[in-house]
Amino acid sequence: MPACVSSQATALKGTAKIPGDKSISHRALIFAALASGESRIEGLLEGEDVLHTADAVRALGARVARDGQGGWRVTGVAPGRLSQPAAPLQMGNSGTGARLLMGLVATQPMRVTFIGDDSLSRRPMGRILEPVSLFGAETESAEGGRLPVTITGTGDPAPQSYEVPVPSAQVKSAFLLAALNTPGISSLIEPLETRDHSERMLAAFGADITVEQQQNKDGTCGRRIEITGKTPLTATKIIVPRDFSSAAFPLVAALLVPGSDIVIPGVGINPLRTGLLEILGHMGAVIGIVNQREEAGEPIGDLHVKSGGLKAVTPDAALAPRLIDEYPLLFVAAASASGTSVFRGLGELRVKESDRISAMVAGLAANGVAVEELEDGLVIEGCGGILPGGGRPPGGGSVAAHGDHRVAMAFLVLGAVAQNPVTLDDAAMIATSFPGFIELMNGLGCRMVQQSAAGVSRNER
Repeated sequence: MPACVSSQATALKGTAKIPGDKSISHRALIFAALASGESRIEGLLEGEDVLHTADAVRALGARVARDGQGGWRVTGVAPGRLSQPAAPLQMGNSGTGARLLMGLVATQPMRVTFIGDDSLSRRPMGRILEPVSLFGAETESAEGGRLPVTITGTGDPAPQSYEVPVPSAQVKSAFLLAALNTPGISSLIEPLETRDHSERMLAAFGADITVEQQQNKDGTCGRRIEITGKTPLTATKIIVPRDFSSAAFPLVAALLVPGSDIVIPGVGINPLRTGLLEILGHMGAVIGIVNQREEAGEPIGDLHVKSGGLKAVTPDAALAPRLIDEYPLLFVAAASASGTSVFRGLGELRVKESDRISAMVAGLAANGVAVEELEDGLVIEGCGGILPGGGRPPGGGSVAAHGDHRVAMAFLVLGAVAQNPVTLDDAAMIATSFPGFIELMNGLGCRMVQQSAAGVSRNER
C-alpha cells in the first residue's frame, strides 16, 4: 500500500482544473444507457468508480465507448429491453453506481447480482432494497443488507408512493430509476432537499417528471417528486461540470495556507451541493464565484479563493444533505479555525466508505488537535490563536485512511497546513474519485510525496 507524506505548503497559486463531477458522471452513463439514440458525454470523470458504472451499463446492453476527442458516446436501449448480464456486476468501490443500478434492474425481468471490493461490501444497502422491493422486486443480500446483493426484477411493476425516511440522493435516484419502467405515476417525498442531479438530468433526457417544494413545520424544505413511467428518453449531449466535492480540497487548502490565491474554473455550483460554501462563509471565508452559466440544467461557475483566517462554527444539522461528502474536509478547516466547532446530526457519516466520524477523530487527535467524538458528530477545538503557529495544527502524526478516498484527501490537506508533516497509510484509493489529485495539489504548491512499496518516494526513483 503506497503511503503518502504531506508537508507544510507555502502559498498556493495557480489554476486548479478539477476532474468531472462524480455524481453527475454516474447518472450521465446510466440515463444515456436508457435513451433512444446516441448520447455524447463531455467532461466525464474517468475515475475507477465511474468506469465500473460504464462496465455495468455495457453488461446491461448499452454501447459505451470513449471517442478520440476525450468524450464518451453511449448508445442506449429502452428501459424494458435491457440485457441479462452474463456475470455479476462488479462495482468496485462505487456505492453510487451500485445503488442506482439496483433501482434500475428492480423493474426489469432479470436476475442481477452486485458485488464490490472490501470497502463497498461493508456498506449497508438495506435502505435501497426497501424502496425497490415495493415495485415487486425480490432481493437477497449478505448479513446486514450488504453485498453481494441479488435483485430479481419484476416484469409487471406497479406505481408506488414512497417517503424517504432519511434524506438520501441515492435512495431517491434508485426509486426514480425503478419508476422509469413502471406504468403510471410514482411519487416520492423527501423530508429535506438532497442533491437533485437525477431530476435535472432526467428532464434533459425528456422524462415526464415534476418537482414541487414543500415547507415542513420546522421551517425546513422538503420536496415531492412525481415521475410518469414508460415515457421514452431521448439521447442528448451532456457536459459534465467539474466536481464541487473534489474542488473543495484545493479550495480549503488555499483558505488555510497563508498567502494563497487560486482559481478553480468550471465547477458545478448546484445549490443543493454547495452547503460547504455557506458554512465557510459563516466561518469568515471570502470566496468569489464568477462567470456563472448553465449546462444541461446544471449551474456552473469559476471559484476564486484567497487565504484568510477562519472562526469556529456550529452548523445547522439540516444542512447536512448539502455537504455530506465535504464534512471530513470541513473538520480540517475547523481544526485550523479560532474557537470550538460543534457538528451534530451526522449519523450518515458512520456508513460511508468508512466510519468517517471515528476515522477523522482518530486522525485529528494523532496530529495534536483537541477533538471529542459524539454519537452523531464531533467537537473540535480549533488551533487558531491557541497553539504556537497560529491556525496551523501541530501535525506530525500518522493516520489511517480506512480505504476512504475523502478521508485520505482531507488528511493530506491537513498536512499542507500543519506545522509538521502528516503521514497517510495509503493513498491508492484516491483514484476512485480524483485521479491526479496529488499531482494537481503539488502543482499549486503543496508538498505531497507518495511512497512506493519499498518506502522510496516516486520522485527519488
